[in-house]
Amino acid sequence: MEHELARLRVRQKNGKPDHPQTQGKIERFWQTLKKWLAAQPPPRDSAELQALLDAFAACCNHRRPHRSLPHRQTPATACAARPKATPGTQPAEHHDRVRADRVDADGKLTLRYDGKLYHIGIGRAHARTRILMLVHDLHVRVINAATGELIRELTLDPARNYQPTGRPPGPPPGTGRKTTNPEP
Repeated sequence: MEHELARLRVRQKNGKPDHPQTQGKIERFWQTLKKWLAAQPPPRDSAELQALLDAFAACCNHRRPHRSLPHRQTPATACAARPKATPGTQPAEHHDRVRADRVDADGKLTLRYDGKLYHIGIGRAHARTRILMLVHDLHVRVINAATGELIRELTLDPARNYQPTGRPPGPPPGTGRKTTNPEP
């Protein structure tokens, strides 16, 4: 499971076993299961144990009211009352996501697209700014998370590892030293 989570880029967090302060709900569940199993006749084999576990799950989910749910509902009732998520109408070939991030000290962001890491120049003026990155296929929008201002919009060029800012190199016009040509 650890390898599969790592492959999916899911960060795994483990807590201390038998430490209810960090795993309150699951520790309470194990306590209830252990007490319920202790009140049953001991199973003779794994098939009988599985039958007991299935009976516990049915009792816990369909018959036993829970204090934490409104009107002391059963989990099955609470689950059936909620609308279910359905697949969207968008074709599966599109790649959409929203990512919260921060521009690095050099004014750049990174974006993994189609298994490859791309570097996007934003500009040093936006260094360490918290942003939202809206990605639709190759179209990328970078928005200041605090103000909602559009900082950068670009179409990702898969042939380039670094996506430049699009400005000419050097300081922006009007910020550098002025040179004057002496009159002849």
